[in-house]
Amino acid sequence: MSEYVIDDREMPRFLVNRQAMVDPDVFAAEREQIFDHSWLYVGHETEVPKPNDYKTRTVGGRPVIFARDANGAVRVWINSCPHRGAMLCREPQGNARFLTCFYHGWSFSTGGGLVSIPGEDGYSDSFDRPDLAAPAKVDSYRGFVFVSFDPDIVDLHTYLAGAREYLDLVADQSEVGMQIIDGSHEYSVKANWKLLVENSYDGYHAVSTHQRYFEMMVAAHGKLDTAALSDSIGVDLGNGHAVIVGAPTTGGLFGRPLSEVGQAERTGRFNRFRQRYGDAWVDRMSGSRNMVIFPNLVIIDLVMGVIVRKIDPVTPDYMEVTAWHLAPPDEGPELHRQRLDNFLTFWGPGGLASPDDVEALETCQRSYAAAKELSWSDISRGMNRPVPLGSDELQMRTWWRRWNELITGEGLPTEEHAAADPLYTGRRLDPAELS
Repeated sequence: MSEYVIDDREMPRFLVNRQAMVDPDVFAAEREQIFDHSWLYVGHETEVPKPNDYKTRTVGGRPVIFARDANGAVRVWINSCPHRGAMLCREPQGNARFLTCFYHGWSFSTGGGLVSIPGEDGYSDSFDRPDLAAPAKVDSYRGFVFVSFDPDIVDLHTYLAGAREYLDLVADQSEVGMQIIDGSHEYSVKANWKLLVENSYDGYHAVSTHQRYFEMMVAAHGKLDTAALSDSIGVDLGNGHAVIVGAPTTGGLFGRPLSEVGQAERTGRFNRFRQRYGDAWVDRMSGSRNMVIFPNLVIIDLVMGVIVRKIDPVTPDYMEVTAWHLAPPDEGPELHRQRLDNFLTFWGPGGLASPDDVEALETCQRSYAAAKELSWSDISRGMNRPVPLGSDELQMRTWWRRWNELITGEGLPTEEHAAADPLYTGRRLDPAELS
């Protein structure tokens, strides 16, 4: 039996040992057994739109260069000169035909090839000129680019499993392709990284933790359509991925009301999507979704736009977070302005949600100083329901079972629940089926 997870189906109950949140040995095991053997998100293709564009990122604890080479192909390189190891790119972003190490001047193309060495006559004719190093695997799905440091990992398509259709629901919201808006939110949290994973699809905390936001929504709308909470469900997507799916809502639970111009454009966009994909798919698209792709990618489509969040563990009690806004670039200026306003009001660093979450997680971490006296966290909510609600904790248990399997080798069976309502499972239609 695992020392970290109690998965009791008879009671039923699901407990997680808080030592997993504080133990340096657990943290080291996560680096080696999870981050070295998973597909990890590095960025979105639209972040490097032009040849020779690049961004620098940290992925799985490694510094990397996320670039588009001179021929237009997306590439990922280890951000370290093969000569003596200095970081090749020290700026967070740029555009350059050549990536030149400031230490000794070795220069490389964005395609990874060594271009020049100062004083090359100091090397023999048979000298093996090293190129840039790359992660073992690089692949993408619908514009989302992932890397893996495990050469034997399953292909990305297989790894994503049921998460693919939820990425499709996001990607299909533009007729020209969704795009990351310039800029990012970067912040840190003095808490274990797994707490933010849990929180990212924890529907149970919404009303109590974000009371100020809901008070503002009541003032803006007069009332709230709570279907997005009461009618939401949790779904196990396989391989540790899971999602909360919310039903379409007409009363505006999340976000201030759109103007007449903005609402008319949004309605027109979705009517075109119905002609293109069918009613069932667009009904799903009109709802909300909070998804975590194991281990550390969060995609939330909830408040006028999609937040893409990457969680980077630094120490057992400290994480760094980067978040981007993914939006359709083909919408009009009025709808776009209202999208940004709603998005920032909820998700921004000074918004009415993110600071609440940070405070909640940091108080959890401080309390784990008493983990010996109060050793277990309860994640049992909804185990007894035929279909777990979004305010239940199926999605967290799904993640923890995969975590437990990779850390301890103990595989735990998935939960058996009734089939979801058809509202949440309508498929995308091909144009031929609609003609």
